[in-house]
Amino acid sequence: MVSGHIFHCRKSSWPAEEYVSKVTLQLLDFDGGAPPEHAWRRRLNSHANRLKEFSVTFMEAVRMLSLGVRLWSYVREEASQGRKAPIDPFTKEQCKPSASLGVPLGGMGSGSISRGFRGEFKHWQILPGSCETSPVMANQFSIFISRDGGNRKYSSVLAPGHHEGLQKNGDLGISSWDWNLTGQHSTYHALFPRAWTVYDGEPDPDLKISCRQISPFIPHNYRESSLPTSVFVYTLVNTGRERAKVSLLMTWANSIGGVSHHSGGHINEPFIGDDGVSGVLLHHKTAKDNPPVTFAIAACETQNVTVTVLPCFGLSGENYVTAKDMWGNMVQDGHFERDNFHAGPSIPSCAGDTLCAAVSASTWVEPHGRCTVAFAVAWSSPKVKFQKGCTYHRRYTKFYGTSERSALNLVHDALKNYKCWEEEIEKWQNPILKDEKLPEWYKFTLFNELYFLVAGGTVWTGILSL
Repeated sequence: MVSGHIFHCRKSSWPAEEYVSKVTLQLLDFDGGAPPEHAWRRRLNSHANRLKEFSVTFMEAVRMLSLGVRLWSYVREEASQGRKAPIDPFTKEQCKPSASLGVPLGGMGSGSISRGFRGEFKHWQILPGSCETSPVMANQFSIFISRDGGNRKYSSVLAPGHHEGLQKNGDLGISSWDWNLTGQHSTYHALFPRAWTVYDGEPDPDLKISCRQISPFIPHNYRESSLPTSVFVYTLVNTGRERAKVSLLMTWANSIGGVSHHSGGHINEPFIGDDGVSGVLLHHKTAKDNPPVTFAIAACETQNVTVTVLPCFGLSGENYVTAKDMWGNMVQDGHFERDNFHAGPSIPSCAGDTLCAAVSASTWVEPHGRCTVAFAVAWSSPKVKFQKGCTYHRRYTKFYGTSERSALNLVHDALKNYKCWEEEIEKWQNPILKDEKLPEWYKFTLFNELYFLVAGGTVWTGILSL
């Protein structure tokens, strides 16, 4: 087991009923919306404990002296060549596991993004040798609910408001959004490669919500397991007496973590599919001659779900619609203009600007009715460039080609195939989870500790790129 990660051992499991009411679990028990019996669980209003580094005794240090000398020589040699050693125990500024992390996004070897149990996207490892631990706070899911002809409205980011990176209220950025979720009645459930977040009456007391995160990590499936994509399936249950108009919103910054969104030259581009998968491509121009990265965020339009987009918004009052105005539009209308799909590529962003995009999926949920809404994110970074100059294509390019625009096909296939992925994941996990001879803690720990194969800086290459 990897010390310091959230998926530590416990003598017995966390019964779901201790965190979510039995009634809510029963209501969500369709289309995979209910969390599993065996999972790591945490309330969203929990605070992660600070991790302490382990220490060694004097005799242990003496025995490891020769190893330390070799490591020190290696680190100095790499630094003299202008490179950063991948293993450097002498430098504090490293990408280390955090007690606030959750199940990471994507398959193996194409870069990774972790997601904290409170909902923040953090721990960005898209480029080899680079890890940005801080969350990109503009990357959020939010909800807007209207009942009784609009006389009752609820709106909130689906993450607790006590996040780092939020400034004072009243500005034009994300601090102007409604951070109304306390997290007291919301819980996170992790069973890698899936995770469930259940909102038990938050922010609307009469609406039960489950968000299911699915990544294609599947044994013996070496195609899907290499894909850089994840799906978020929202299950909505209306326990009220009036029908509810519900709009879910996915916002995403054109960023690969850190301050990369300030470098300029980034472009956003809307797209609309013939079979309902629509969203925005975010073309990211990387620094230091690194290969470019393109993100795709999308939702699946169905007979009951309408998808609209806002290809560009910013966090200040310059050049773009502000985050504050975007939020106000969603509070009022619950959707964006359909004409936005025909906007075409944006002009490249200026240095210092933060270019963001939004995808909205709206539906009506009848009294005591249920509905499912699916979002997905994918990223295409076909070339992986190592510090010594060698360049390879990542394995997924064997199936999707080497164009950055393959993110569009990746996000499309994710939204069309995630149910098959789940069937294969359950076939793999059920023999362990249902084995009464195994202790409870062992079952979910066995799967959850596999997170490191995705989020541990893994690179899975295809062929050498000449």
